[in-house]
Amino acid sequence: MARFQRGSLRVESRKKGPTWVLRYYITRESDGRRVEHKLAIGLVQDLPTQFAAWTQVETQHLSSHINQPDLRIEVTFADLAAHFIKYELGEQAEAVDPKSRTTIAGYKRILKNRCLDRWGKRKALNIEPLEIEQWLKALKREHGLENPTLDKIRRVMNLVYKHGQRYGLIPRTEEANPMRFVRCKTTSSYEAMILTPQQAFAVLTNLDEPERTLTLLAAATGLRISESLGLQWRDVSFERSQIHVRRTWTCGAIGVPKSTASQAPVPLHPVLADFMLAWKNTSMYGQPMDWVFPSIRCRGTQPRTANMLVQDHLRPAAVAAGVIAEGDSRRFGFHNLRHSLASFLVRSRTDPKTVQALLRHSDVKTTLQLYAHSVSEDRLAAQGQMLGAILESGSMGIS
Repeated sequence: MARFQRGSLRVESRKKGPTWVLRYYITRESDGRRVEHKLAIGLVQDLPTQFAAWTQVETQHLSSHINQPDLRIEVTFADLAAHFIKYELGEQAEAVDPKSRTTIAGYKRILKNRCLDRWGKRKALNIEPLEIEQWLKALKREHGLENPTLDKIRRVMNLVYKHGQRYGLIPRTEEANPMRFVRCKTTSSYEAMILTPQQAFAVLTNLDEPERTLTLLAAATGLRISESLGLQWRDVSFERSQIHVRRTWTCGAIGVPKSTASQAPVPLHPVLADFMLAWKNTSMYGQPMDWVFPSIRCRGTQPRTANMLVQDHLRPAAVAAGVIAEGDSRRFGFHNLRHSLASFLVRSRTDPKTVQALLRHSDVKTTLQLYAHSVSEDRLAAQGQMLGAILESGSMGIS
């Protein structure tokens, strides 16, 4: 038997007689392990010498794929990311698990702004979990990133590695994905600014139409701004008192709702319906296929832009109402109205399942977390009740 970098030849007894057999190793797709393969080259009677057998190997071009270095070891994180972007974040029409444009844009932004500069040129299989943990801690320390943001970076990198394993770009072993061993806190100290009903009314009084109706819609229903802007009049059923969430408008394009739960019909209270109907009768675009909140500049061909609505209307109205101070750097936008609705329902002791249905949470755990984060005034009142009970009990005992 002779051994070469391109494999090894030996004679084995076969049914047709002594046969030259080429032995070589390949990487098994299922688990990434290197395993031996055999290939019959020809009978010894036809290839009497080893040289003749190797000539046959070369003639059949068999050696070009034998004992080549495992190219997957050389794959960089940038290679995996590029493949992930092309095949996972590309055309979504036939995707098994289609992603919204917001999600796609977020994944691309994280990869471009955070991951590729640091890990792009590194071999994917040589990146160590502890390296990544130290890098995440540095991002938190140097850039003030919150834990949920760091965890999202970790999850995106994990998706890239899992995608690479699915397509066989790297071995399908546990060790080939360092993200499986990266620990990252997910809790955050950030608390969204909550508006009381009185503050919400003050904001509304400082808005003109249609921004006033849009803000009232978001405040009363908990619709996300992308869902509100994605509404067409055919989605608003005044007869059935329902709003159907069929699409979103974000990043200048039509998208799909966030989840299956997000597509559930939203109740349309008669008071809110009056505001919506008044705006429909005033709007230049009131046909079924028209946008509920169209861009006049674009002649109704597309909805308004969320960030411009916040910058030019909602935030100035909040400043005028005294809800936030001029120059306040805290985040404030339409999503605060959704948080405020959730807070109001929680403080009103609304059943969690009702809150889940109204906010269209996919998981009731998300709703229950709202109850765990009670407002400070509620905690203060609860403490006062306990103190009152203790002291009243004590005074009764003394007397």
